[in-house]
Amino acid sequence: MRYIPALTFTLLLIGICCGFIAEDIINKPKWKLQWSDEFEGKGLPDSTYWNYDVGGHGWGNNEGQYYTLKDTNNTRVGNGYLSLIAKKQYKAGKHYTSARLVTKNKLDMKYGRVEVRAMLPKGVGLWPAIWMLPTHWKYGPWPNSGEIDIMEHVGFNPDTVYGSVHTKKFNHVIGTQKTKGLVVDDPYHTFHVYAIEWNEKCIDFYLDEKHYYKFVNNNEGNAEWPFDQPFHLLLNIAVGGNWGGQKGVDDRVFPAVMKVDYVRYYIPQ
Repeated sequence: MRYIPALTFTLLLIGICCGFIAEDIINKPKWKLQWSDEFEGKGLPDSTYWNYDVGGHGWGNNEGQYYTLKDTNNTRVGNGYLSLIAKKQYKAGKHYTSARLVTKNKLDMKYGRVEVRAMLPKGVGLWPAIWMLPTHWKYGPWPNSGEIDIMEHVGFNPDTVYGSVHTKKFNHVIGTQKTKGLVVDDPYHTFHVYAIEWNEKCIDFYLDEKHYYKFVNNNEGNAEWPFDQPFHLLLNIAVGGNWGGQKGVDDRVFPAVMKVDYVRYYIPQ
């Protein structure tokens, strides 16, 4: 007979009574840090980890910003954190500038725990995000190859963040996205840890170690589960757009800053 410590046994009883999956408690992995960026330098982000998405073509969402390349007006490391800065600044036909950092082809990930400790910008029209896209797009263009939104926030819905996934079958264009929103205690002046734990069976979403959403692989093909491929991380502040701009853009909020204390990626031990 397998010995189960008293605390674990108690958790199992609670889990059974509450409808939790006891197997998840028993088999919860121990994590080993694979890489991290603690943003201890000064100036631009470390090019060992970060690339830039650049341009102002709307990024599929009719967004109003131009993402700049290696510009410390929009992307800056100092005082122990990364700052992404959205500004009211005209560039290439857009009235705002911002930054979109990506780890594509530098730090790609397949399964594990991804966590980002961040403080969000406040204001109507802002759309900060911590999210993941496929590196190789094996199953075709968006949404076929998937998207994982570790954290999204739209300024017209204050103090609320969302965790979501998008696939061919489940996506916002056809109104079937798998998502959950929750209220956060002071996301604008306090750092919070936004995280996922991802394996071949499911993607679990966490806020400050509190589990709040699970997306399960039902083994019904890549139209539902394209998450068996490498993904990379993105950090950005969008301005306006189909979702972020639903209530307009308040130009009084600029410059708007998202601060990131660290990014960490773990694999099971």
